[in-house]
Amino acid sequence: MLHWLDAIVIPFLASLYGAVGYLGVAVAMAIESAGIPLPSELILPFAGFLVADPTAIEPLTGAAWSLPLAVLAGTIGNTAGSLLLYWIGARGGRPLLERYGRFLLIRQHELDLADSFFARHGDATAFWSRLLPVVRTFISFPAGVARMPLRRFIAYSTLGAAIWSTLLVWIGAQLGARWTEIRDALAPLDTALVLAVVLALVAGLAWRLGWLKRR
Repeated sequence: MLHWLDAIVIPFLASLYGAVGYLGVAVAMAIESAGIPLPSELILPFAGFLVADPTAIEPLTGAAWSLPLAVLAGTIGNTAGSLLLYWIGARGGRPLLERYGRFLLIRQHELDLADSFFARHGDATAFWSRLLPVVRTFISFPAGVARMPLRRFIAYSTLGAAIWSTLLVWIGAQLGARWTEIRDALAPLDTALVLAVVLALVAGLAWRLGWLKRR
């Protein structure tokens, strides 16, 4: 799992952000929100690291990375990806995604979980589920199946995405600003303990990467 993050995901994000900056953040978040397991827990903190680096230049603006603009890009991307799943749900219903969801790496139990949350909590789920792992990615589909009013869906999804994006970009910026201290503090530790710390930090990503072990 860690090798996959280090060898594929992080280089992909670094290349994307280096090429198209904030647009890359929006694209990555749209991919994540459309159900493909590219974790926002890496997408947004990675942008936060760039915010914390005064030497990092955002290629579209030619200026240093800005926390508000990184949050805005993440929020727009999140909402765009959510609208795609909403549209699929509204137009094709559950049978369509059950048939073709495997091409988006969406599994049956993830659909079941999202359906259950939406059935129990209704339209408001489109807001607060954006703050939860697993459910936040797939809740758009049952909202579409239920034909939740589109304006309400966009409003709730955007608000929830803005809070989630702000939190994770800010965390990334805080870590980036103190990265030298964190790295130096970990240096004397035993390798096994360092590994345990790293595993704890990525525990929130494990559910997204579980499908790799079964493929």
